[in-house]
Amino acid sequence: MVTAGILLAAIFLTCPCTFALNPELDVSQYAHTPWKFREGFVKGDIHAIAQTPDGYLWLGTEYGLVRFDGVRYVPWQPPADQHLPSNDVTKLLTARDGTLWIGTRQGLASWKGGKLTRYGEPAGQAVDALLEDHEGSIWVGGYSVSNGELCVIRNGSARCFGEDGVLGHGVFGLHEDHKGGLWVGVPLGLWRWKPGPPKFYPMPGEVDGIRSFGEDTDGGLLIDGFGGIKRFNDGKAQAYPIPDSTKKFRTRSILRDRDGGLWIGTAYDGLVHVHQGRADVFGQAEGLSSDRISGLFEDREGDIWAVTANGLDRFRDYAVATFTGNQGLSSPSAPAILADRDGSIWLNTADGINRLNHGEVTAYRERQDRSRPKAPQQREIVGSGLPDHGAQSLFQDDRGRIWIATLNGVGYLENNRFVLVPGIPGGIVHQFTEDTQGNLWIANQELGLFRLSLQNLSPESKVQRIPNASLGRKDPVVVLDADPLQGGLWLGFYQSGVANLADGQIRASYSSADGLGAGRVNHVHVDRDGAVWAATAGGLSRIKDGRIATLTSKNGLPCDSVVWMMEDDAHSVWMNTACGLVRVPRPELDAWVSNPGRTIKASVFDGLDGVRSHPEGSGYTPQVAKTPDGRLWFLPVDGVSMVDPNHLPFNQLPPPVNVETVKVNGKELAADQGLQLSHSGNDLEIDYTAPSLAIPERVRFRYKLEGKDADWQDVGTRRQAYYGGLAPKRYRFRVMARNSDGVWNEAGAAWDFSIAPAYYQTIWFQALEVFAGAGFLWLLYRLRLRQVTARVNLLYNERLAERTRIARDLHDTLLQSLAGVSLQLDGISKQAATHPERTPSLIARVREQVDSAFREARVKVWNLRSTALEAQGLEGALRQLVERLGSAITARCESSLDLDIAREHRQQDDPSVGEFRPDRERDVDAAKIRKPKIRQGDIGPELAMFPDPFLTAGSRAHQPHVGLVVNQTRDSFAEQRVIIDA
Repeated sequence: MVTAGILLAAIFLTCPCTFALNPELDVSQYAHTPWKFREGFVKGDIHAIAQTPDGYLWLGTEYGLVRFDGVRYVPWQPPADQHLPSNDVTKLLTARDGTLWIGTRQGLASWKGGKLTRYGEPAGQAVDALLEDHEGSIWVGGYSVSNGELCVIRNGSARCFGEDGVLGHGVFGLHEDHKGGLWVGVPLGLWRWKPGPPKFYPMPGEVDGIRSFGEDTDGGLLIDGFGGIKRFNDGKAQAYPIPDSTKKFRTRSILRDRDGGLWIGTAYDGLVHVHQGRADVFGQAEGLSSDRISGLFEDREGDIWAVTANGLDRFRDYAVATFTGNQGLSSPSAPAILADRDGSIWLNTADGINRLNHGEVTAYRERQDRSRPKAPQQREIVGSGLPDHGAQSLFQDDRGRIWIATLNGVGYLENNRFVLVPGIPGGIVHQFTEDTQGNLWIANQELGLFRLSLQNLSPESKVQRIPNASLGRKDPVVVLDADPLQGGLWLGFYQSGVANLADGQIRASYSSADGLGAGRVNHVHVDRDGAVWAATAGGLSRIKDGRIATLTSKNGLPCDSVVWMMEDDAHSVWMNTACGLVRVPRPELDAWVSNPGRTIKASVFDGLDGVRSHPEGSGYTPQVAKTPDGRLWFLPVDGVSMVDPNHLPFNQLPPPVNVETVKVNGKELAADQGLQLSHSGNDLEIDYTAPSLAIPERVRFRYKLEGKDADWQDVGTRRQAYYGGLAPKRYRFRVMARNSDGVWNEAGAAWDFSIAPAYYQTIWFQALEVFAGAGFLWLLYRLRLRQVTARVNLLYNERLAERTRIARDLHDTLLQSLAGVSLQLDGISKQAATHPERTPSLIARVREQVDSAFREARVKVWNLRSTALEAQGLEGALRQLVERLGSAITARCESSLDLDIAREHRQQDDPSVGEFRPDRERDVDAAKIRKPKIRQGDIGPELAMFPDPFLTAGSRAHQPHVGLVVNQTRDSFAEQRVIIDA
C-alpha cells in the first residue's frame, strides 16, 4: 500500500488548525450519522476504536480488525506468515510515532510499516487498557482470572507489575493527567502509580473497576463509576453534578473534547453532553444506534464517535445549526423571524411568540398550557394579550418597538404587553416597513397598503389606506422596502414585477419583459448604494438607474428560484434558493455587476451542511434576520436555522491519500510498489481512498497514469480508476484528493508498476523478426537475381545462335553465289582465248548471277526486321502467318496464344524478332502442313503444325523433312516447340 499519510503524520497528530464541534450547540444540533450492525455494518461487537496517521479509523471487533475510511469498511488481514494473538480485539491505541497497538483477548501486538510484532507480556492475558505517556512509554493493563498485570514497554523491552496479586484480577483503565500523573483503575479501587511510589485508594462498591477517566475544566480528575460520574479530589470521590438533571447515570466512557465539551457514554441511557453550564441527552429515541455506549473517541478533524451495542455513531459540526423544540421553542414551525437590536431573536411560532436570547427561550402566551411539558431553558409570560396562535409578520421600528400582525389586527409590544392599534384591520399581513419620514407601511393581502405615522403615536393616530386597485395591479403587494436615498417605497408583487411608489403614485415599474426575474417576488431590498435587489422565482435581479441585470443559474447560481438575500458584515451576499444556501463574495458580485454575462464563483450549502431549502417562503416576513454579532438567522420548516459567516467551520487538513488495492482481470492484488503484471493483465481497476471522516461524501479526486494520460482526470467522488489495453512498459499511477472544504492534498499517493511484454513484444523477438525479414528479402533477391541471370543468358545464347544462323544464311547465299561467279569467271578466262565469241554471253550470264546473288542477299538482310512484326507484334505476326498458311491449304486454323503472355513478350526486350524469323521460313513447307495452331506451352508460346498425310505421301514421308528439322533446331533456342502430328 502506498500512502502519503507517513509524510503528514506529524501534521495530523499535532496540527492546531483542526476544527471541533461548536460548544454552544446540543447534540441534536450536530450532524449525526449511525452505522448499524443490522444494516450491514461490520460483523461482531465493536470493542475499541483508534485512528492512524493515514486517516483510517480502526475498529476492534470480536472477529478482528476493521479498517474504515468513512465510506467503505474492509476487514484487515495480517501478512500470510503473521497473525494476531487472538482475533477478539479488545483495545486499540495509536502512538505518536504512528504505531497501532492492538490489545486482544490473549495478548498484545503492534502494527507499523507493514510489520506485525507480537509481545510476550502480558503473557496470555486479555488487554483491557492501553496508554502512551508523555515520555513515549506504552502502558498495558492485563486481565486474568488469577492475577492481572500492569506492563510498561520502553524501547521494545517490557517490564510488568502485579504478579503478586496487588492489582487483583486486572487493570481496566489507565489515565495520565495534565501533571504527568499515571492513574490505574482496578476492581474496588484506584492506583496513583506515579509520580512517587504507587498508592492505592480503595473505592468499595466498584467491583467492575474504574474503566474511564477524564478531567474537569479546572483539571480535577473525573472517573466513571457504578453510581455515575465522580470527581476524585484529595483521595476522595464525590458525585459530579450534571446540570439540569438529577438522574444518576451509570457511566461507561468519558471524553473531554478539544473545545471543552464533556461527553459521557452511559450503560443504559445514551449519550450525555455537558457544555457551557447545561447538559443535553441524546439517546436511541433521538436516533442513536443504541442507548448502551461502550466507548467514545474524537478524531483528528474534531468529530465525536460513539461505540454502541448496535453499531457506531458519528457527530460532526454543521455549518448551519438549527434550533427546534429540543432547544426550547414552543413549536418548530415559525413563519417569520426578527432580529432585535439587543441580539435576541423573535419568532412567531405556531404556538405563540417566542424570544430566543443566549440559549433561553421566552414564550408569550395568553394562557398557560399545562398539558405541554416545558423545556428546562424555557420561561413563559402568560397574559401578554397576544393570541396563542395566528401571529404573522414581525417588525421593529426605529424606536425599538416590536410590531406584530395577527388575524385580529396589528399592534406592538410594550412592557411585555401587546397593544392593538385601532384603525388597522386584521387579515393576512405580508410585511411591514418604515420610510425615511417615520411612517409605518403595512402590506395587507386583501385591503392593500396602510400608512401610519409613528410620530406621536396614539389611539387617535390616522391610518391611510391605498387599495390594490390604486396601484394598477390585480395581484397584491407581498414584499416592500423603503428607499433610504430617493425616498418612497419599492413594492414586490405576488405574480411578478416590482414598482416604485412615491407620493402615493407609481413612479416606475419593471417586469420580466424588462429583464426582471420572472415569477413571484419573494424579497425586496434597497442597499446602501441605492441599488434595488429583488429575489424572484426567476433569479436575483438588480435595478440601478433604470438598468436591470438578473443573476440566474446561467451565471453560476445552483438554481434560479431565490427566496431571500442578505448582506453579511463582510458585504458578501447570502441567498436562500430552492437548492441550497448560497454565499457570493463581494468581489464576485461586483465583477458580475460590471459584466452581467460573467459567471460567478459561489459557495453552496446543502443538506450535508444542515440546510433545508424550499422554493418559496411562508408569505410572512422577515424570512431572514441578522443579529449584531453578524449571525444570519432564517427559517426552514422545522425550526430556525443559524449560520455565522464570521466563524464558518473550515477543515484545513488535507486528506491523506492511499492506493489500496488493484484488481487485475477481476483478481484482487495488493498495490505493492514496483508490482509487475503480465501482458494479459491489461484490465486494471485501481482502488484508492482519502479518509476525511467529517464529510466523506464530498471528498473529490483526480488521478493521472503517467505513461498513458496526458493530463489529470477529475473524477469527482469516484474511488476507482479503470484502464485497459496498456502497452508493456513502466507506469506511475498518481492520485490526489481534496476535502469537503476544497483543501487539496497535492502530494497525494503514487503507485509504480509495470506491464511485462509478451514473448512477441520482447526486444529479442522483434530483433529476430527483423533478421528473419531481412533473410527472406535476401532470398527473394537471390532468386530474382538467378531468374534475371538465366533470362539474360537465354537472350544472349539465342541472339548468338541467331547471328550464327544469319551468318550461315549469308554464307549459303551470297558467298556460294560469289564462289559460283568466281568459278565461271575462271572458265570464261580460259575460253576467252579459244572461243572469244562466247565471252560476251558468258559475262552477261555471270552478271545476272551476281545481280541475283546481290538481290538474294538484299532480301535476306531486309527480312531480318519484319515490318509485320514491328506493326503487329509477335502475336499478330504469328496469327498472320498461320492465316496465310491456312489459306494456302484451305484448312481451318486455330490460335490459342495467351494474350497476357503476348503482351509480356511485347513489353520485354526479348528475341521476338529472332523468333518470328524461323516461323516465316516455314512458308516453304506450308503446303505440307495441316491445321497449324499457336498455343501456350510449358516454356512459352508454341506453333503446332500437323503434316498433311496426302502431301507427304511417298518415299519422302519416311524421311525427316530438312526444313522442319532445321526449324525445330532453331526453335529450341527461343523456347518454342514445333509439334508434328503425323
